[in-house]
Amino acid sequence: MRAIPLRRYLLFVAIVLLGTVADLTTKSWIFARLWQRPEVLEIVPGFVELEVSLNQGALFGIGQGMTRLFAALSILALLGVAYWLFWLGEIRKLWLCVALAAVTAGILGNLYDRLALHGMVWPPNYELAGEPIHAVRDWILLRYGDYRWPNFNIADSLLVCGAIMIGIEGLREQRRAASAGTDEGAPSNDD
Repeated sequence: MRAIPLRRYLLFVAIVLLGTVADLTTKSWIFARLWQRPEVLEIVPGFVELEVSLNQGALFGIGQGMTRLFAALSILALLGVAYWLFWLGEIRKLWLCVALAAVTAGILGNLYDRLALHGMVWPPNYELAGEPIHAVRDWILLRYGDYRWPNFNIADSLLVCGAIMIGIEGLREQRRAASAGTDEGAPSNDD
């Protein structure tokens, strides 16, 4: 097995750091300005807006209140990424290195929120007033007419982009395997 170049590790760490810092910095900045005000800032009127919301669940708000479960799943996912990249050596593949770095940054950004490391507490008008907020801070809102996409953040975007890249790599692997099978004279399943 060939050695993994240092630059691949540096690329992974750089993407994880940049993605995580971008996510946490934008969340902090937007929430500092809009958290106490139920205000929506239009960036592209009718299409792109800034609106803060808290998600105590996962994708599209599924599993509200199950923050501990999602935090545990996030930690397991981080372990899975480490295993895939470093133990199995997939960090050698540039595409997977970038994809899994994006996923890792997304996981870390949202895990930070779920663990309430941001220091936010529920305001007085909430049932949990004064308690730490264990919820993902979302702030990007996309609309088209009456349709409203659920609020999201940079970490969510990194997770989605990384997952799409992993899917593309899976398709590419299937093509390579099919091509290798055909090249060797083996029957192909591409009917």
